[in-house]
Formats: sequence, C-alpha cells, structure tokens
Amino acid sequence: MRSAGDTPLTVGVLGAGQLGRMLALAGARLGLQMRFFDPSDTGPCVGLGERFVGDWNDEALVRDFLSGCDVVTLENEWVDLDTVAGLMPEGVPLLPGKQTLDWISNKLVQKQHAVDSDLPVGPFRACGSVDEVLAAGEAFSYPIVLKGLEHGYDGYGTGTAADAEQARAEYERLAQDGVVLVESFVPFVRELSVIVARRPDGVDEVYPVLYTRQKDHRCDAVEIPAPCPDAVAARAQELGRKAAAAYDCVGVVAVEMFELPSGELYLNELAPRPHNSGHLTIDACVTSQFENHLRAVLGWPLGATRLRQPAAVMVNILGTRDGLSNARGVEAALTVPDASVHLYGKQKVRPGRKMGHVTVVAEDLETAREHAREAAGKIEL
Repeated sequence: MRSAGDTPLTVGVLGAGQLGRMLALAGARLGLQMRFFDPSDTGPCVGLGERFVGDWNDEALVRDFLSGCDVVTLENEWVDLDTVAGLMPEGVPLLPGKQTLDWISNKLVQKQHAVDSDLPVGPFRACGSVDEVLAAGEAFSYPIVLKGLEHGYDGYGTGTAADAEQARAEYERLAQDGVVLVESFVPFVRELSVIVARRPDGVDEVYPVLYTRQKDHRCDAVEIPAPCPDAVAARAQELGRKAAAAYDCVGVVAVEMFELPSGELYLNELAPRPHNSGHLTIDACVTSQFENHLRAVLGWPLGATRLRQPAAVMVNILGTRDGLSNARGVEAALTVPDASVHLYGKQKVRPGRKMGHVTVVAEDLETAREHAREAAGKIEL
C-alpha cells in the first residue's frame, strides 16, 4: 500500500450501508477518497464517494472497483469474498483478511475458534435436526438460544425457546442447511461490548467498556461507561484485546460478552468492523470507532479512545411502519439539551429497521439516559 502523498489515498469499502456512510464521513475529515461496492443501491452512501453496484461475482466490475483502491475494508462480515480475494491487486491489502472473515462469518466456526483459542464461552452445540435441538434443550435446561449460522444481525437469525414447542418452531425458522447453533441461556447481569481498534502490526487501542441494552434480540440503547465494577471492566478490555488478536482482526472489532453474577465473563459474538454499540463514540470519544477503523487499516497512528465527558447514552431509532422514509421529528429532537441526531439516509423504512440513532453526552448517566430517550422519542420514521 502506498503512503499518503500528492494524491489522496482511496479506501474501498465492501458494502454501502449505514456503516459505510459513517466511515465516509470520518474519511472526509482525514482527506481520504472513498469508494463502495454493493449489490444494491440502498441510499446511505449516496454522494459520499464512488459507488459500484453489482454482483459480488462480476469479475469485470470487481476489478474496476479494486483498481483504484489503496486498501480495501468492509462494513459487514457476510460479503462474498471468493471473487474479491482472488482479484486483489498486488500491494493492496484486504483488511480484515479472508481468514478472519472465515473464522467469524459462520457463528459455529466462530464459537469453535473461541474454544480453540482458550476464550471463555458458554455451553453450545451444533444441531442438525429437531431431535438434536430437543436433546440440547434437555441437556442445557430451557430456555435455550437458537441461532442461524450466517447472515444474522439486528435480531434476525436469533431466537429464544422456553420449551420444546418453541424450540421446534425456532429450528424450522432458523436452520440453514438443516443446522442451527444452540446455546445455553447465560444468566448474565449485563451484556457488555468492547470496541478494539487494531493495526496490522498488532498495535491496538481499546475503548471504555459499553453496556448494551437489548430488546427483542436487538440493541435498543448503549451506555458508557458500563455500570460494572472496575475490575470487571479491566478484564473485559483484556478479553476484548485477546479476542481481537485470536481472530487476527485488523481495523475495529466489537467483542460482545456477558457479565455473570460472579464477575466472570463469557464471550458472546464478534463483529470484525465498526459496530452499532460503538456509534456513540462519534460524539462521546476523542476519536470515533470509524476514524480509528480507517487509521488502523491504513497502518496510521491510532487515536485516543477516552471519553470527552463522563457519560454518554445512545438510543437507536427504529422504523415503525412500511414505506418511504422521512425525517419527521428531527427538529423537535434537536430541542433536547445536548442531543445529537444521526440519520442513515435509508430510502425505505420497515418495522424494526435501524434508521438512525441519537446520542447525548453528559456529566452523568442519568441525565444522558433521560435526554437520549426524550430526543429519540420525538423522531417518527
């Protein structure tokens, strides 16, 4: 990869959703040129860089996209890398790499690699039939969690079963090639997220631990700092760093984990790219997760991850209807003290779809939580 010089460096992004949008906004501050490759023209990255719309296996289009890039990264772990990886020009890195994606994109492979890397996880099984799911339910005791192996996000691809009847239904809904991942339900105190920015040479920076509030298997809100003991927070950051290294992550990786009543931590899942739980770093931290992702894949010095103020809360804005999106309520939301509104430019809205988020940075969590909820409640999409 060439160094910055007379002409701006170009970062290629596989995918063009809201994460691509926020990467582009961070890239503009650094003087970077952005280009995006995505099978569909969904809107978030319009006007923020060159866009290539086509199939992942269109070799001519992929070559055209790659030919102008100094580094290629991604905004989701489910892109089809078979053609892309085979066409990467000499000297142009793909970061994170294909091996990292192979370890993470399949949830069963991801879980097994955690075990192989001596990372703590809860009990799990791969189940290839209803009978195997029911056997897991008996072994683990209900409730159990069922997950599709690939393409699960924002609550899609995950379900909880309280009994055998629900387990049968969730298996039918989630099985891919007849297989699901079944996990014992972890009696956690909190769900935590640790954002790690890691360069190709292994140098990393870790953000303060985040507390993620879930609703219907979707991230509803995120608070920083997490209200866990300092010793737990320190162990969570160390586990995040260890996981990032074990999966050879480059760029930003979100390491999601469960805090147990004992203070023990179980790894839940990894996302090898900027993550919803880290969106509040745009407003709350010296360097956002998006800027640090770009710095990391370019091999540049990583930015400080400390908080600008003592506390911050982010609330996701979800769609409540089917139709074309709008920006109704944004003006009202901006009347709330210290509210920052981020909309993703999506053309269509549907129930449960992430359309944006609101962040409030404050002197204490209670104030930030109250104002973030108030501002988000004024926006109707």
